[in-house]
Amino acid sequence: MAQTIYVLNGPNLNLLGTREPEIYGRATLADVEKLCAETAAGFGLIAVCRQSNHEGQLIDWIHQARSEKVAGLVINAGGYTHTSIALHDALVGVQIPTVEVHVSNVFAREDFRHHSFIAKAAFASLCGFGIDGYRLAITGLAAKLGASATA
Repeated sequence: MAQTIYVLNGPNLNLLGTREPEIYGRATLADVEKLCAETAAGFGLIAVCRQSNHEGQLIDWIHQARSEKVAGLVINAGGYTHTSIALHDALVGVQIPTVEVHVSNVFAREDFRHHSFIAKAAFASLCGFGIDGYRLAITGLAAKLGASATA
């Protein structure tokens, strides 16, 4: 039976493709979700992609991941990365292997973006690869889970 992973996207990621394309590129959230589904399938995984502009909804999905025995998480918490102790605590609390991902290189941007509350709850963090960071995150998560690429 295929293992499920959640790909969670936070605030403003629904605007990918139109919001500051010089920073985030022209790819849309639909493009991200298609990339995630295809990448996960290549490892025999199922990617469930969700996006919310609400912190509490993201936390509820993290808790749901635990109750549904989801194998792993990929999270782009958007601006909540730099502000949300609650997301950090939820991730630590569920003890599910997690990869943090960001489309832009947060360290080449404003100083406030240089701190991540999510990073300490994740086994890996990726930034600056555009939406390809999601492919890299799922590939790394698959390796952590012991999932092999399917032919």
